[in-house]
Amino acid sequence: MKDTLTAGLEHTFSFTVTREKTVPFVYPESDLFREMPEVFATAFMVGFMEWACMEALRPYLEEGERTLGTMINVTHQAATPPGMQVTARVKCIEADGKRTLWEVEVSDEVEVIGKGTHERFVVSHDKFSARVAAKGQQKS
Repeated sequence: MKDTLTAGLEHTFSFTVTREKTVPFVYPESDLFREMPEVFATAFMVGFMEWACMEALRPYLEEGERTLGTMINVTHQAATPPGMQVTARVKCIEADGKRTLWEVEVSDEVEVIGKGTHERFVVSHDKFSARVAAKGQQKS
């Protein structure tokens, strides 16, 4: 990772919630999920928060580097229907070598719907992929 990344970096990222990003689509194999209302799912909100941090980090990565989410601690405090735009505001609060820590907040067009912190680590895409492939060979 480039050494120009420092705490204080802020980034804003938006996305329009589609029906496919609602609760029934999290695990369609589960009747418990399928029977829930079609509102922006917590699982997809977490992914959206990660995506915003990844976009913020993109200009600071070297060739072949990617970032992995390693910790998420967030609330999901309000429902958002499909068709509404959500906006993530992320701020890097720690940059320590390959580790970054982010404050994250997501709002829809009416109110704040979620907030908390998220940690990411920079890894070599090739090395990480090789470790995952090796692990896959170990399964019984």
